[in-house]
Amino acid sequence: MPTTSPQLCRLDQAQGHDDGPRFDWTLSPGITAVTGDERSGKTTLLRLLSGDLPPRHGQRFGADGAYLDLALMQDQQRTPDDVWARLSPAWPRWNAQLANALSEATGLDEHRHKALYMLSAGSRRKVGVIALLASGATITCLDQPTAGWDRPSIRVLHDFLRDMAERQDRAWVVADYEAEPSLPWRDTIPLRAER
Repeated sequence: MPTTSPQLCRLDQAQGHDDGPRFDWTLSPGITAVTGDERSGKTTLLRLLSGDLPPRHGQRFGADGAYLDLALMQDQQRTPDDVWARLSPAWPRWNAQLANALSEATGLDEHRHKALYMLSAGSRRKVGVIALLASGATITCLDQPTAGWDRPSIRVLHDFLRDMAERQDRAWVVADYEAEPSLPWRDTIPLRAER
């Protein structure tokens, strides 16, 4: 008898942007890749899945989600710790211990006293990615998380995702141009820009 995965979220005919793609999709636990070129709808799909953006048509059914614009433009005067203090109250299952461990593992610790505007684009993205991973959200959406990262930090994220791949109570959705071939994706969703 086949077993089916639980559904954490379902988008029912949700339209991304005015002329964009239509999504009718179910999200299962584990890690899922969303791939495509610029303007293919990757960010829109992440925002829909997380609940950050309500569908224009149709409905979103499902668990709590977390999405951030990893540029963190509104936080440029804050330190990483200030950013996490601002974000963590919205996430009841926030894991400060995990945030600290990931900060150390990715080399962000030596910059935690600096305001974000003083950090490289890659380090600013680390602040946002660490916040999302530590959020405890049932659905965590990562939009091109490793842009501007060094190889050791990329390995930290990939190791984290490998460790989480078999979880049956949470999902991580990673959008990028291509799916990292070394990761055990549950699903890969290719998107194409509408012409």
